[in-house]
Amino acid sequence: MKVVTFGEIMLRLKSPGYERFFQSPVLEATFGGGEANVSVSLANYGMETAFVTVLPKNDVGEACLRELRGFGVDVSNIVRKDGRMGIYYLETGSVQRPSKVIYDRAGSAICEAKPGDIDWKKAFEGAGWFHITGITPAISEGAAELSLEAVKAAKELGLHVSCDLNYRKNLWKYGKTADQVMTELVKYVDTVIANEEDFQKSLLLKAESAGAVEEGELNIEQYKAIARLAMDTYPNIKRVAITLRESKSANHNDWSACLYNGKDFFLSRKYRITDIVDRVGGGDSFGGGLIYGLTHYDEQTALEYAVAASCLKHTISGDFNRVSVSEVESLMKGSGSGRVQR
Repeated sequence: MKVVTFGEIMLRLKSPGYERFFQSPVLEATFGGGEANVSVSLANYGMETAFVTVLPKNDVGEACLRELRGFGVDVSNIVRKDGRMGIYYLETGSVQRPSKVIYDRAGSAICEAKPGDIDWKKAFEGAGWFHITGITPAISEGAAELSLEAVKAAKELGLHVSCDLNYRKNLWKYGKTADQVMTELVKYVDTVIANEEDFQKSLLLKAESAGAVEEGELNIEQYKAIARLAMDTYPNIKRVAITLRESKSANHNDWSACLYNGKDFFLSRKYRITDIVDRVGGGDSFGGGLIYGLTHYDEQTALEYAVAASCLKHTISGDFNRVSVSEVESLMKGSGSGRVQR
């Protein structure tokens, strides 16, 4: 099955190691963005995948295309316009000091995009699945309208649509709130990926049994309740996946997830991830793993695959999850000791 993703890809500028910003006069330059990260994961798993976005007509845009092509991602429907590429700066946290992200994406080429700029019928040709996140509609009103146009076109053409709600409070600045946009967009979504805060802030959904997000304690019953509430509120939703991150420190997270299909509730194995290398892109690696899993396994196994894939992403620097199916399946089978493979 061919999977198409749509969103913004940015230039990622990171301070070396665990240094503070400009502690040394160096920033590591790579690329990354939620939906592009999903496409790279799927390409690494051997799936046919295409990424759609709007990139500037300059050397930075060309470098980004080369990077994506190198992973085997189809970039033939990426639109080129005048403008700039969005940037995000990353400072990796350690122990009790959290990681820090600074966005510089106002006025990027995709921010200036509008409905009609992308030929969705052409972009979706031969595809069976479309993936988007709540990040893209947050960057500008034009991008929000383009996102809604995309999910409507995908449904009209019979594609399965997945959306990672991905609420980002620092992005919703153009006059509309997340719930004003996402409650309309999610009407065209089949599979929703989220955490508890995403449901509350993007869809204004909160289960009666759910405590405050900030409390940080996992109560499985509340996740069952919020998944049921989402499907009752939006009957078009066929499946809800909820990621469960327990942050002990910047370097130590417990990581698991659950999945509800309207009838059965699945809970994954929990991974204790210590000495985290890079957690940015962790949620995207879960999304990519889930799409691969749902197209290759039963739902319980698909959930386990997604969680294992995301666990491995925490060991890899950069936005992209550079792992193979065999490596993920090996971890699923219990090979998590980190012993040298000979």
